Amino acid sequence: MAARPLVARQPNERLQALIQEAGCSNAGLARRVNMCGAEHGLDLRYDKTSVARWLRGQQPRGRAPGIIAEALGRKLGRTVTIDEIGMANGKNLASGVGLQFSPTVLGAIEQVCELWRSDVGRRDFLSGSSVAASALVEPSRDWLISSPDPQVGRSAGPRVGMADVAAVKAMTEALTRLDHQFGSGHVRPVVVHYLNSVVSGLLAGSYREAVGRELFAAVARLTELAGYMAVDTGQPGLAQRYYIQALRLAQAAGDRGYGGYVLAASMSHLAAQLGNPREIAQLARAAQEGTRGRVTPRAEAMFYAAEARGHALLGDARATQVVAGRAVEAMDRASATEDSGDDPTWIRHFDHAYLADEMAHCHRDLGQADAAARSAQESLDGHPETRARRRAIGLVLLATAQVQRREVEQACHTGLKAVELLGTLRSNRGAEYLEDFQDRLHPYREEPVVREFGARLDVQAA
Repeated sequence: MAARPLVARQPNERLQALIQEAGCSNAGLARRVNMCGAEHGLDLRYDKTSVARWLRGQQPRGRAPGIIAEALGRKLGRTVTIDEIGMANGKNLASGVGLQFSPTVLGAIEQVCELWRSDVGRRDFLSGSSVAASALVEPSRDWLISSPDPQVGRSAGPRVGMADVAAVKAMTEALTRLDHQFGSGHVRPVVVHYLNSVVSGLLAGSYREAVGRELFAAVARLTELAGYMAVDTGQPGLAQRYYIQALRLAQAAGDRGYGGYVLAASMSHLAAQLGNPREIAQLARAAQEGTRGRVTPRAEAMFYAAEARGHALLGDARATQVVAGRAVEAMDRASATEDSGDDPTWIRHFDHAYLADEMAHCHRDLGQADAAARSAQESLDGHPETRARRRAIGLVLLATAQVQRREVEQACHTGLKAVELLGTLRSNRGAEYLEDFQDRLHPYREEPVVREFGARLDVQAA
């Protein structure tokens, strides 16, 4: 039998340069890698000989390249990628960017910055990624059981102050308004470039403890917004990564309530879009459990509404009714005290119109056409013109309820209003709702009004 030909490895000059920059010995790097791996639940036993093999060009397997990059990054005080250490062939590792709930604040900074950088670079493994089912629920478990981060302040890098935090908050508000009005297709590239070019520098800067907490809170909200925009541009796998990192940043901020919001408003709705009803309810209940006694009635209403969506998709009308009743009761309590100013900024948008929207989804999924139509109309009556995407979705929900009531002509009339409004947006979510509506019209496809609706759609598409 012929001997297998030897493949000559090229020395890893990138890794050698970084080790020299960090001032590490081979044994010192091995020790740091082992310690970093332990934080990720890995039993690594590298030594100086292992590092020598890496320098000769050997590629360690599994998650090791990422752990090496993280260990070097901690020593250097900045994010280091697997590309920089000359181990970019670890594609299985690269595909995991953003899917971990990091055990340390520094690890969280490194991971979210790598996610932003990869997103801006349009890395193939991000744009084509699907949702990892296990990573929908596992981060909520980590969030529930993790201890608060004792310290987030940093003393290396450019000085960051409250004015910088205020700028991030103002950018988030402005970008949110644009997103509501025009859809994420117009706005998301701006958000991602701002995160990668400006916000990453702030996280790597020097800030006092109080400023750091506020900074992490502001960045968590902008990261969550980028995740929602990924959903609205048809990239659910990428959205999942942003949501996990937003959850971790909220933990660093010490903002338990916002962490619950990410679970119930973001990750739970992502599970709904993907048709995972059990995960919807689980995530919403995790939000409730992890924030018990620490959020306002308005946030409680949102968390209960999210759980109700899960029960409705499971076809459990009784459970839906019970939990939806709790949502309405909590919203009534919020309305009674809405002048108190207790609600944090991230939940103030959730008003009766949004709650009615959630209830319309529940009634639709349970086949309760009359109730779905009432809730959809209530939602439309409450949403202002500036919430163009939400109004478009509300119109589709109303049209769907009309189809369920066999009011086909009225449904097509309402559907055309939705089509007209969606024509002003770049929103994949809106398009998906419209596609679902078209599927529901299929049994009536021979009726003249439905054929005319289809023809109008074709003209609109052209």
